[in-house]
Amino acid sequence: MVLHTELTDVELRQEIRRGQLVLAGHRQSKTYGKLRCRSGQRMHRENRIFFESESEALVLGYRPCGSCMHADFKKWKHGVI
Repeated sequence: MVLHTELTDVELRQEIRRGQLVLAGHRQSKTYGKLRCRSGQRMHRENRIFFESESEALVLGYRPCGSCMHADFKKWKHGVI
């Protein structure tokens, strides 16, 4: 887990290119989704958090985004995840 405020823009791009950051989350709503998610791109920097994997996000108590991860969200909602 990495807070967006702890990274410069250059560091962030490097981490994404290396595949070390694959998902982004919202700290207050405890949701996570794909980096290209339209909802996620509108987040304020201080609310954004990055994850290395989906399992990391789930362990930390985050839920899938209903917009960009609709199938995973349905599984989560029905208690399958």
